[in-house]
Amino acid sequence: MEAGGSRRSATTRKRKSAALKGEGSPAPAPAAAPDPGAADHDGGGDGRDLHLSDLPDDVLRKIISVLPMKQRGRTQILAKRWLPLWRSLPLNIDCGEIARSNHGKLGDVLQRIISSHQGDCQRFCIRPLLATNMENDAAVDACLLSPALNKLKELEFYRRPWHNWQRLPAPTSIFRFSPTLCVAQFGHCTLTDDIVQGLHFPQLKKLGLDYVFLSEFSLSSMIAGSPSLEVLLIIRCSGARCLRINSFTLRSIEVGNSSPDPSMEELIIESAPHLERLFHLDQNQDLHVSVLSAPKLESLGCCTNSTRLVFGSTDIHQGPRIAIGSLSTAPCRIKSLHLCMRTLCLDMVIELMRCFPCLEKLYIQCEKSGTKNLWRRKHRDLHRSFDIRLKKIVLDCYRAKKPDIDFVTFFVLNATVLESMTVLVKRNDEEFLAKQRQKLLLESKASDGAEINFVLKVDANPGTYYSISL
Repeated sequence: MEAGGSRRSATTRKRKSAALKGEGSPAPAPAAAPDPGAADHDGGGDGRDLHLSDLPDDVLRKIISVLPMKQRGRTQILAKRWLPLWRSLPLNIDCGEIARSNHGKLGDVLQRIISSHQGDCQRFCIRPLLATNMENDAAVDACLLSPALNKLKELEFYRRPWHNWQRLPAPTSIFRFSPTLCVAQFGHCTLTDDIVQGLHFPQLKKLGLDYVFLSEFSLSSMIAGSPSLEVLLIIRCSGARCLRINSFTLRSIEVGNSSPDPSMEELIIESAPHLERLFHLDQNQDLHVSVLSAPKLESLGCCTNSTRLVFGSTDIHQGPRIAIGSLSTAPCRIKSLHLCMRTLCLDMVIELMRCFPCLEKLYIQCEKSGTKNLWRRKHRDLHRSFDIRLKKIVLDCYRAKKPDIDFVTFFVLNATVLESMTVLVKRNDEEFLAKQRQKLLLESKASDGAEINFVLKVDANPGTYYSISL
């Protein structure tokens, strides 16, 4: 018994030793590490993978809504559950997207999209570069008569470009949507009095007119017939020479009146109790702007050589001279000012800051550096009689010439509450930026918390002016 027990013990010891050394049968594989993303794919912990089609319908509709129109329609082939989703969303038709996928032609593609969707169309867009041939015109005109567009909310309609500035009349079919439109932009067309007369846009909030010929009567009628209008954009239109605004709802007005034909010369804000933003950004065409009553106006845009501003009894003549009468309460509320200048002129900016003592945001877009912006003697005591309340400044474009340096240095050394200054430059290499920081005396800035940022400017088309959100 002892001998047998000794043999069994020896055998056991050999097996244990072999197991420790890895001999004999292979050791069991270690347990797999948990998948860190398993919780995201386990379908809520029941062991089932979560697929895109398992998402709620509302989420899938949001996904489809941000896709280009062509891809929206293709979602129907993904699974049976996707079939009704595209059709349940309002249809957004962009003729540009369709033409790019069909070699510039619309043909019967528009009708096929509308018939396959079988729902209401919310937005219809045709831009000027597309409206260039008769075949596309016919396809668009037929589409505009479709019952699917009966509840259209947004319309961007440009007629085929004219020859020798002869604009084609807008089709009457686009105005059948006037009861439902919330956003409308018309371009490259003529709006005649007989078409516009009697139109009513009860839900329209945004109206844009671009390269449109219309009379003062038609323009005033469209605005008066839009009791919910909040945003008005008039760009390079002709026919109407004067516009009087009496609107309880308007919040923003922007006018660009450059046109080869007689265009708008005068804008009178008689009563606009909710107007917050008023812009004229056209260096090539004069505009006389009179603001009689706009108690909430805070953001103003003008060109220093072409805009004449009158606030009640305050006459601010931008150009060769600045004539300022007794200040009314209206200019005192201006907090954001956008200036287009031929040359960068510090004296003019300082005078405007006196006109608008509550000014907090300043955007300047200039073509040239100017000749002189010396200030150390002329304006050295300015801080004793005037508080610079500017918090944000954007200068476009900085050329690193002495007038530019003097201009920026004035605000660096005198704007005590400045939070940020953005300087658009045409080069931003380290050597250039190091020199500019030294020349602009950034180490001695009046506001310790101010951030001075140099941003590389992307060139726009010559004569193009644009705004940066302040």
